[in-house]
Amino acid sequence: MTAEPQAPTNTGPPTIAGTAQQGQTLTASPGSWTGSPTVYSYEWKRCGAAGGSCVPIPLATGPTYLLTEADVGRTLRVAVVASNAAGSSAPASSAHTEVVTAEPQAPTNTGPPTIAGTAQQGQTLTASPGSWTGSPTEYSYEWKRCGAAGGSCKTIEGALAPTYLLTEADVGRTLRVAVVASNSAGSSEPATSTPTPVVTGNGAVQHLEYVVQDGTTSVYDIDHEFTLVKTISLPLTSDEVRGVSVAPSTHTMYIMHGGDGPMNGSGNGSVLAYDLVSEKVIWNVELSTGIDSGQVSSDGEKLYIPTGENTSSGIWNVLSTANGEVIGTIQGPSGAHNTVASNDGRYVYLGGRASNVLDAYETATAEVRSIGPLIGTERPFTVNGSNTLAFTTATNFDGFQISSVTTGNVLFTVSLGEIPIGFPFTTASHGIALSPDERQVYVIDAVNKVVQFWDVSRVKEGVAPTQIGVVPVAGLSGNENACVYDCGRGGWLQLSLDGRYLFVGDSGEVIDTATREVITTLATLAQTKKSIEVDWQNGVPIATSGRTGVGYVP
Repeated sequence: MTAEPQAPTNTGPPTIAGTAQQGQTLTASPGSWTGSPTVYSYEWKRCGAAGGSCVPIPLATGPTYLLTEADVGRTLRVAVVASNAAGSSAPASSAHTEVVTAEPQAPTNTGPPTIAGTAQQGQTLTASPGSWTGSPTEYSYEWKRCGAAGGSCKTIEGALAPTYLLTEADVGRTLRVAVVASNSAGSSEPATSTPTPVVTGNGAVQHLEYVVQDGTTSVYDIDHEFTLVKTISLPLTSDEVRGVSVAPSTHTMYIMHGGDGPMNGSGNGSVLAYDLVSEKVIWNVELSTGIDSGQVSSDGEKLYIPTGENTSSGIWNVLSTANGEVIGTIQGPSGAHNTVASNDGRYVYLGGRASNVLDAYETATAEVRSIGPLIGTERPFTVNGSNTLAFTTATNFDGFQISSVTTGNVLFTVSLGEIPIGFPFTTASHGIALSPDERQVYVIDAVNKVVQFWDVSRVKEGVAPTQIGVVPVAGLSGNENACVYDCGRGGWLQLSLDGRYLFVGDSGEVIDTATREVITTLATLAQTKKSIEVDWQNGVPIATSGRTGVGYVP
């Protein structure tokens, strides 16, 4: 007698093959069965990480299953029912899969690349790729040659390895490296390192201070007790120097001179380009506007030149450094007066003598944002290295303010005291500088004939500045000798590149910032507000301070 046919019975559970990762396909094998099944049906279930609390997945009834985002962090099981002519089995369930992981993503940078090595010609720099998500399997490198302040970077042809040998072309510049990380999912966006120090040549660095007067520039050796090295005669600038700026990459000094606008009858101004190496005038351009204290861009290609504090328009002319041609204009605050170009080349800060705001011009977008309103019309100012804080002085105010560049709001107002009736200058704090490490700010107090030192190291945390010292000075009164029209000795502060020395314009003192002592007096500096440091190596300029003292913390 033949046994009656039976529905299938499971003798070995179903199994699942495949990678438990979003985007991958799992394949079920039905397992082992009695009764020679002719049909298998499948039901995929989404379970907890430990394999329990399983719930059927709608429409997931085939032998394969494509893992989705909903499965990430879960496990999967498959239940199989076997059927033959006698009927269908009870469901047999597989073991659970591994916990499903997310679909691979291209790497994302979490810590920028770094550069190790000595920034000197002939030395080798080595890049570390930084920190990344996504377990990169490969890194690619691209070295960039940048301006002395780290901006205006250009790719170095063929420099695609994790190491780079510094050449003569790098002297006076900085280097950055851009890294792209890749894995099976793709490649990242480039992540860029901070700049190296300025690359030096093989010779010693010479630090020189240029004190610029009408028609004459005196050069002092900072490293050797401020000895007078030479005097440069520039008679074309005898009509009054309004500002000075240096582009080390082209070893060119630019002197703004002449009138600062129609309001005082001083007339139009000019810009002179002087080659510091050949010691020759390259060009001298007469403008159809007034002029004031401008600055060269970090890449040495453009000059941002205000049309003068006695010009109401608030226009800054943009000049080509190649020949002095006006190639554009920027609308800034009225009475275009002082200019600071940021170290990274991203912003040009525009100070208007007749305006109570400081404008920040973004070079990439040509957008202008205003900072303020300030306590009075804007006078000398400086900024920090990350372009987040502005330190300003104002007309008819003895003191300074700290403002957010991001929001435009004034954060702190620090008064140094009242300005007495009959005070001879329109402001008592015509000079401000920020230490390179951004921990101290230095401010002129012409009422009391001192330079005040303030701790600003925690202003980003909302902590108000605190006074830490006062240095008396002898000048800051009367008029400059042999001056054409803007002659009051109201003062100016210029800081050396390394932050060691503070130069007091219209008074002449050189102050050691560490000891807060006057170490010498330069007679020429007592008769001008215009001075600048230029560092030399192997016969060429490699760095400059600018006219003030700005922060260098990125």
